[in-house]
Amino acid sequence: MNRQAQAAVLFLTGGAILHAALTDLYLRYVKAGLQPLLVAAGVVLIATAVATVWYERQAARVSDGDDTVADAPARTEAPARTDAPDQVGALAQAGAPADPHEHAHTDADADTHPHAHAHHEPRISWLLVLPLLALILVAPPALGSYSAMRTGTALQKQPWGFADLPAGETVRLNLVDYAGRAAYDHGRSLDHRHIKIAGLLALDRDGTPYLVRMALSCCAADAQPVKIGLTGRIPPVLRPDSWLEVTGTYTAKQTKDPVNDGIIPFLDVTEVKPVKAPRDPYDESWNG
Repeated sequence: MNRQAQAAVLFLTGGAILHAALTDLYLRYVKAGLQPLLVAAGVVLIATAVATVWYERQAARVSDGDDTVADAPARTEAPARTDAPDQVGALAQAGAPADPHEHAHTDADADTHPHAHAHHEPRISWLLVLPLLALILVAPPALGSYSAMRTGTALQKQPWGFADLPAGETVRLNLVDYAGRAAYDHGRSLDHRHIKIAGLLALDRDGTPYLVRMALSCCAADAQPVKIGLTGRIPPVLRPDSWLEVTGTYTAKQTKDPVNDGIIPFLDVTEVKPVKAPRDPYDESWNG
């Protein structure tokens, strides 16, 4: 792949990164806090591509000027021939060129004329552009219940502490906060409170429903689920990967995650209603 093709791939890569960073698409890959870095990376790649094209054109202009200067002596008048006929015949019998000013083409001559033999790069290298088109045209879905139920819970170590909850009989918590309080604070801050939590619905092999949020440390490649089991007034028909807002109360019921033996606390459900999937499907409140 020549320099211009490399510049084109760099430009497309930078454009794809900028497209993802300036829309919600990047949230399918990394956490929201990394958006400024993605924007900076896209700008740097595009600037590099533009600079590569500019320097390549400047080098081509300098090369064309050198060729013009080098060809100038060749157009001068050739000196008069002084070779004797018998010398010409002797050279011809010896296998040398009849004209002593003529010589056989050598590799050294090819080196002095780089434009004489152009080597074409394989066109298959342009297949490198296909992943970029896939990034722009095909938005992958966020990790869902399939990944969540086949990955061990991220709730494996006790948090440093828990902030005071706001006043009121009903309090809205993110799923990670409730799971930590229920598992390690034994529900002391949750007693006699109605809790509202939103999350992704997942079912295990036995049909037990779980509310899940995928937690990121950096990007989707290291995503781990935080799960809470649901008990109480559960709707008879549940569809995995649907988003629900669940209202319920703390219960001491817990179970072990079959994947890594982590703690999965439960919530005693009193009300369930479907909700729209959030803009950011991953939970940023988890810090590993």
